[in-house]
Amino acid sequence: MSTTPKLRLEHVTKQFPVRGTDTAFTALDDVSLDLADGEFLVLVGPSGCGKSTLLDLLGGLSSPTSGRILLDGQPISGPGLDRGIVFQQYALLPWRTARHNIEFGLEAKGLPRRQRRALAEHYLELVGLRGFGDRYPHELSGGMKQRVAIARSLAFDPEVLLMDEPFAALDAQTRESLQDELLRIRHETGKTILFITHGIDEAIYLGQRVAVLTSRPGRIKTVVDIDIDRTVDDVRSGEAFRHYRHRIWSLLHSEVERAQHHEFGAATQEVQHV
Repeated sequence: MSTTPKLRLEHVTKQFPVRGTDTAFTALDDVSLDLADGEFLVLVGPSGCGKSTLLDLLGGLSSPTSGRILLDGQPISGPGLDRGIVFQQYALLPWRTARHNIEFGLEAKGLPRRQRRALAEHYLELVGLRGFGDRYPHELSGGMKQRVAIARSLAFDPEVLLMDEPFAALDAQTRESLQDELLRIRHETGKTILFITHGIDEAIYLGQRVAVLTSRPGRIKTVVDIDIDRTVDDVRSGEAFRHYRHRIWSLLHSEVERAQHHEFGAATQEVQHV
């Protein structure tokens, strides 16, 4: 891995104006984080802590109120093909086949038809969908649709793959299968991946590091280095896995309690002012 971060967040804060008032709602506060080239980093945090807001910033769909986000040392100023995004909802074009969905980003790059077709076939095979290129989204299972979405994001060869709870809507068996597939794909492609999830087990199983966010406003509470042997059978039942699960659960649980205490206090104040 290079010593220069592939992706860097420098003191990133994101605020939103509150309609009808002069105040601002702070979703993220002073977030600093580095991803090395080829690293798989997972973000976890309580509901409403700003995980998806952070992904919007990384994708260039919105801009920080303060701070900077750098990719290969250059500030991110908007959407770009240097970042591939995979959402929880597959966002496939229903009128396009699996192959033509994968070719979508390649068309934006201006690649000729024959080259697009060859790349689409390569990535269909990479995600385990060889022979399914002519199927339309309604003919595919949820897990297969998500494989197409991953293939589409990989096909235009982004520098970083951003994944926002991509397996959350899937059943447990399909989710675990796709986690294994994603680790295999990452091993084959060497991609830098930032993966957002609310699942502690998923975070530990996938991540080389797990960054834990605080309750709102989201800050980096701690970053946990994950050192487990994923080649053993039933790795999730191992002692090391249980250790990480308890540690991250404890970190998150204290944040959930803090958020609930804050909400209770705010509700009590409102009642007193009625």
